Amino acid sequence: MSDRAPVLYLSHGAPPLADHPHWPAELAAWAGELPHPTAILMISAHWEAAPITLGATTTVPLVYDFSGFPRHYYEVVYPAPGAPDLASKVRALLGGQVHDAPGRGLDHGAYVPLKEMYPAADVPVLQMSLPTLDPTELFAIGRTLAPLRDEGVLIVGSGFFTHNLRALTPDDEHVHAFTAEFDDWGARALAEGDLDSLLDFRHRAPAPHLAHPRTEHFAPLFVSLGAGADDLATLRTPVDGYWLGMARRSIQLG
Repeated sequence: MSDRAPVLYLSHGAPPLADHPHWPAELAAWAGELPHPTAILMISAHWEAAPITLGATTTVPLVYDFSGFPRHYYEVVYPAPGAPDLASKVRALLGGQVHDAPGRGLDHGAYVPLKEMYPAADVPVLQMSLPTLDPTELFAIGRTLAPLRDEGVLIVGSGFFTHNLRALTPDDEHVHAFTAEFDDWGARALAEGDLDSLLDFRHRAPAPHLAHPRTEHFAPLFVSLGAGADDLATLRTPVDGYWLGMARRSIQLG
């Protein structure tokens, strides 16, 4: 078996997704099938900063970047070790100007899924900002970061396969037609390895402006696709279905 780490894109949800009847177990089972990572590089929809910025390389408090939820969601902790060695490798690969944010902890796009996947918080984690929402540029960044996989680094893009908070439904069974159509289109494009269509989703996908009024939750997918471009033929979908009308599709490459 190759020691090369896979690449993930997952739909992370708001903190209450941790209370979903299936999602935590799905993530735990998925992590259990993966080779244990030497470190994790997280690219979350909830951190946009240019140029590329790296988060804390020591354990600092989490970023509770949400409001209006019950108190216990603000009491969650995830004291994963920092990853200064990984930060150095990311800087070396990217070259040019990479900023640091030593006081910025993991946001909920990072710690909510990681708490389900690696509850012991024993894997070093580094979060990297999205410097742009342009799919082609993000894909190129992913390609540049791909060598990290050979050192056992798990690269994770964390977003949501569809994300329209004005079109939520009362439960997981009711789904707007535009969400189902976008999810089906994306599933087929991924299965066919149709990168051209995915990168140009704003023009080729059905109702993209309804599925993603703003594209920050789809953007991490392109970093993941870039990092895993050599493994499109191995693509699998460990998680799918819907949550309050949004598609939870999550993929693995490699």
